[in-house]
Amino acid sequence: MARGESTYVRLDGKVLELTNLDKVLYPQSGFTKREALRYYARAAPVLLRHLRGRALTLRRFPDGVEGEAFYEKRCPSHRPSWMRTIAAPGAPSYCVVDDLAGLLWVANLACLELHTELSVEPDFQWARLMVFDLDPGAGAGITECCAVGQLVRERLAESGLECFAKTSGGKGLQLYVPLAPGHGFEETKGFSRQLAESFERKWPDRVVSRYPKRLREGKVLIDWAQNDPQKTTVCAYSLRAMSGPTVSTPVSWKEVEAAARGQKEGPGLRFEAEEVLARIERLGDLFAPTLELKQRLPRGRLRKASVG
Repeated sequence: MARGESTYVRLDGKVLELTNLDKVLYPQSGFTKREALRYYARAAPVLLRHLRGRALTLRRFPDGVEGEAFYEKRCPSHRPSWMRTIAAPGAPSYCVVDDLAGLLWVANLACLELHTELSVEPDFQWARLMVFDLDPGAGAGITECCAVGQLVRERLAESGLECFAKTSGGKGLQLYVPLAPGHGFEETKGFSRQLAESFERKWPDRVVSRYPKRLREGKVLIDWAQNDPQKTTVCAYSLRAMSGPTVSTPVSWKEVEAAARGQKEGPGLRFEAEEVLARIERLGDLFAPTLELKQRLPRGRLRKASVG
């Protein structure tokens, strides 16, 4: 698109240039950059809550989801003067998206996927979330992930912890445990690894805690290594780069239980942009408790609960 065809908008006194709005980013569905920007604008009332104060890694798709993509930790140097940045482990200047203008600016870069860290400024040494990324191997799928997710939830409840589920936007399920300040990543990684390994011992035909693909066929990997200050996970309500504009979507435990029983028709817990906007209008932010709860990890109770 020629520069003269750019669209300029003003948001809270910030001028934003939007370009190539008719560019198709999801060829199989015809979903354009205009539609991606519209989705993010409409999801902003809930999405921004999960972006504020977090170092953001951009995953950009300048030629759409079927073209080459790249991750960008350092906030682009051509950013507008009003785009806020912070220094965090891994890069001296991450983008921080605090408002709608910032969200649309990164989306206009064909940043479809928004990946955030598990810490919140200014205390990047503390993990404010612990995550269990449930990833199905060949021959397994969302049904198996949801069944394992229920078991993880039950085990965490034995330790007095609540967790909240969202889809990965692909084939997996992700569980998040909100934490109070004061938990280092060494602690959360050790806790999550201990749980994953105890599950592998107890259900070796269903669960794996190790990463070689040859071990994962027909099983669900409990990915505990995401609990690291250098790693990110896809933010709730972010688009994903799949064949269609799927979204990493918060889900209720009732939905997880139904999917574990195979009761949901179609491809399991898979939601695209328009469906997610309708869910937000109907259900609100199912992931809000991850911002509000301040839980503390128990000392020495998980190992005891996992024996036998």
